[in-house]
Amino acid sequence: MLRILIIDDDVQIRTILRELLGDEGHEVIEASDGIEGIRLYREKSADLVMPKKDGLETIMDLKIEFPEVKIIAISGGGRFEPEPYLQLAEGFGALRLLTKPFKIEQLSKAIRKVLG
Repeated sequence: MLRILIIDDDVQIRTILRELLGDEGHEVIEASDGIEGIRLYREKSADLVMPKKDGLETIMDLKIEFPEVKIIAISGGGRFEPEPYLQLAEGFGALRLLTKPFKIEQLSKAIRKVLG
């Protein structure tokens, strides 16, 4: 079982991911923003972190403080297409990238690849 930290301000996204990942047997920790997410990671590190769309600063902060942290970045775009955000996230250290909407199989595959 893995401990996965989901950071997203959208409660529905967190709920869906918590249920999907919980069904696969993972322990899920949730944070509504990057500040809370970093605090939770400091208290109880996770095997994997999934920050929200606007999580570039969170990714940078986590990688500076915890260089070994494993991150999957997820984006649906919002005002912009998701590709530029995801490319920046990868440059800052995200190991896998997912574009919303995605299938649970894609998420599971990304988790397996990141955690090997």
